[in-house]
Amino acid sequence: MPEITWQKSSYSGSGDNNCVELAASDTTLALRESDDPTAVLHTHRPQLTALLRHIKTTTPRR
Repeated sequence: MPEITWQKSSYSGSGDNNCVELAASDTTLALRESDDPTAVLHTHRPQLTALLRHIKTTTPRR
C-alpha cells in the first residue's frame, strides 16, 4: 500500500496542533485532525466539494 502524503490547511497556521490535513488518492480523499491522526474521514471529491460549498454559503463571515 502506498504511503499517504498529508497536506496541512493554510488556515491552520504554523503550529503542529489543531491542523486540518488532507490527502488524496486516485479515488478518494482523506481528512484528519492533527491532534488525533488515527481518526481519518474518507470521502470522494464530489461529496467534499458539495460540503465545502454548503459551508461557504451558509456560514456567516467573521
